[in-house]
Amino acid sequence: MSPEEPAKRYLENRMLKPRIEKVVVNISVGKSGEPLERALTILRELTGQKPCTRRAKRTIRDFGIRAKEPISCIVTLRGEKAMSFLRRVLPAVDNRIAKASFDGHGNLSFGIKEHIDIPGTRYSPELGIVGMDIAVTIGRPGYRVRSRHRAKSKIGSQHLLTSDEGVSFIREEFNAEVA
Repeated sequence: MSPEEPAKRYLENRMLKPRIEKVVVNISVGKSGEPLERALTILRELTGQKPCTRRAKRTIRDFGIRAKEPISCIVTLRGEKAMSFLRRVLPAVDNRIAKASFDGHGNLSFGIKEHIDIPGTRYSPELGIVGMDIAVTIGRPGYRVRSRHRAKSKIGSQHLLTSDEGVSFIREEFNAEVA
């Protein structure tokens, strides 16, 4: 499939145009207490939303983690907040995303080693520096039939998003380089 082909398909049928469904930002610190509180503050400042904590599933003695202990925080962004957050975060990775970051359905995930790499973010000594994982879910109009409560249905194979279509969407929408 050539890079121009998906764009032609979008013009013919607007139901085929991909869109950002959600962006999930995760900071895993591996400990509860003060490090987690600092990560919560950083995530709240970056996204403008209140983060939720996630708990450990099992005890890992080597790392000092107990089961059900809060060890990470997460925020889910949708709509315009998700788009603006992605536009802010992609320069932190030099607008480059590896082709291996995309899954078979066009979704992508990437990481940022230090949150201060995001443009407009200032270093605060009392908060420190944390890394984060960003997962982007890309969908099409009509994907709701898979998850709705009443009359669930399958999405047809012609309507499913492919990895190449996800790559071309990210290139067009965010001027990102996919290598």
